[in-house]
Amino acid sequence: MAFVQWDPAIYLRRAPERARPFFELVARIGAEPGDVRSVVDLGCGPGTLTASLADRYPAARITGLDSSAAMIAGAPAGDRLTFGVTDATTWRPSVTDDVVISNAMLQWIPRHPDLLTRWATDLRPGAWLAVQVPGNYHAPSHATVRELKAERNLTTDEPGPVLDPAGYAERLPGCVVDAWETTYLHHLPADGDAHPVRTWLEGTTLRPVVAALPADEYAGLAAALDERLHADYPVTGGHVRYPFRRVFVVAAKARP
Repeated sequence: MAFVQWDPAIYLRRAPERARPFFELVARIGAEPGDVRSVVDLGCGPGTLTASLADRYPAARITGLDSSAAMIAGAPAGDRLTFGVTDATTWRPSVTDDVVISNAMLQWIPRHPDLLTRWATDLRPGAWLAVQVPGNYHAPSHATVRELKAERNLTTDEPGPVLDPAGYAERLPGCVVDAWETTYLHHLPADGDAHPVRTWLEGTTLRPVVAALPADEYAGLAAALDERLHADYPVTGGHVRYPFRRVFVVAAKARP
C-alpha cells in the first residue's frame, strides 16, 4: 500500500460524519454477534471505530490493522482489542476470521478489486466481508485538487476511482452479496478562513499533498483551492452543503 502521511487529529476533525458510514456498514453484517470469535478491521485508522466492535461482538477478539503507525499510536486499549501495522496488499484472511471489515481504505490501493477477489476467495465458508469506499473521485472537490496538482507539476499518491455496487458484487466469487451506494449531504460549518471542504480534504485526499510541499507552497495551493471551492460549494447560512458518495459491499461466503 502506498505511503500516506496520516494525522489522526486532522482526520478526526469530522469524526461524526466519518463514523456514520462505518456504523451503517457494520449494521448490515448478518453474522450472529454471539457466535463471532474473530473480527479484523483493515485500515482501522485511529481505532476509535474499531473499539466499538467489541460491544457489537461480545465474545470476539478484535484486531485493528493500519499501514500507519502514527494512526494507531493512540488507539484505545482493551482486553479483546489488538492493533498493529500491516500492508493490506499482502494481508490475507485466516481460517479463524469470522468478520473482515475495510472502511474507507481500499480507494488508496491501485487495482483493489483484485485484492477483494483474493480476500473473498480466502474467506472460510460462513465468514463475512464488509467494505465501504468513498465514491467522490469525480466530485468537483476532488477534481479541483487534481487540477491544482497538474498546474504545479506535482505528482503524489491519491485516492482513485472505485467501482459501482454491481462491479464489486461481480468480483466476490462464492459469496452472497449485498451492495449499495449512498450519497450523504454533509452540512459543514464555515467557522474560519479555510473553506470547510478543504479542511475535510486535509484529513484524507490532501494528506500526500501536505507531505510533498513546503509549508509556504502548500499555503498557496490551499488559498487557490479555497477560492475554487467557494464557487462549487458556496457558504449559505454559515454552512456548506457537501454531497459525498460512498459505496458499500457486505458479502457472506457461501457454505458448501
